[in-house]
Amino acid sequence: MAGRILVGTSSWADPGFVKEWYPPKMPTRERLPWYAKHFELVELNSSFYAIPDRTNVHKWVDETPDGFVFDVKVHRALSRHAAQVDSLPEDLRDGVETTGRGRVQLRLELETALAKRLVEETAPLEEAGKLGAYLVQLTPAFAPHRHELEELDRLVEALAPHRVAVELRHRGWVREKRRERTLGWFADRGVAFVGVDAPPGDHVPIMPSDLDAVTRDDLAYLRLHGRNTEGYLKGQSVAERFGWRYADDELEEIAGRAQALAEQAGEVHVAFNNNRDDDAPTAAQRFRALLGQASAGEEQLRL
Repeated sequence: MAGRILVGTSSWADPGFVKEWYPPKMPTRERLPWYAKHFELVELNSSFYAIPDRTNVHKWVDETPDGFVFDVKVHRALSRHAAQVDSLPEDLRDGVETTGRGRVQLRLELETALAKRLVEETAPLEEAGKLGAYLVQLTPAFAPHRHELEELDRLVEALAPHRVAVELRHRGWVREKRRERTLGWFADRGVAFVGVDAPPGDHVPIMPSDLDAVTRDDLAYLRLHGRNTEGYLKGQSVAERFGWRYADDELEEIAGRAQALAEQAGEVHVAFNNNRDDDAPTAAQRFRALLGQASAGEEQLRL
């Protein structure tokens, strides 16, 4: 029996969504409930920049229906991106080592404490059955000639027993001579490999779109970044990097990939990250229609 395919976007509060997709002048407090009428999944993006407050997490639980799922991006320091000290919880800032440019140096004690705090503050999602996975969106600087995937073992252990998905952003990890070893690390740790739909090209920060892998039985993951090579490599803003209007034939191709993954995994999470204006939610709605999924909002229109 095929697994369940959950579709959503990589944020629900992106400025482009507010401007182009939500009903005009919709109050902030009404956006997530409205979003949840159209999708069953969302990636929590704000947690990449700061650990969320449990009070807000409780609100998100209350504002979404049973069965709705949040995939939670881990803090940017945990995913090896540059982070300033003031992005950390206040009580974890004392004594933190920094580089000459003021960026956090991720030592063992801080890594463990930050991961544990993320789990603690997002616990209401787990308690409500709405936590999908913790998403580690690595920086392209986490490269195979400088690092080993085993460096992530402590993070995976700190997030356990919750599901963890890792998105690599350096193509070297999956080049032919290293691919088997890389996927072996994912399977051995029970970490979900994040496949992508990305721009064409063999550039280092662009992962190949023809690589899908199921490395744990209950979860497969696809993130869709659009296909604008120039923008992806040189864009300064999110809109410049990920802006892309998916055509129907492109969505059909991705649907085939998701359905193939669903033959091997209990769930497939498909997150549209082409966040320019309303590109992502519009494509995600069309994608759901291709899969024969009707949103609650669409069902209401039929009545």
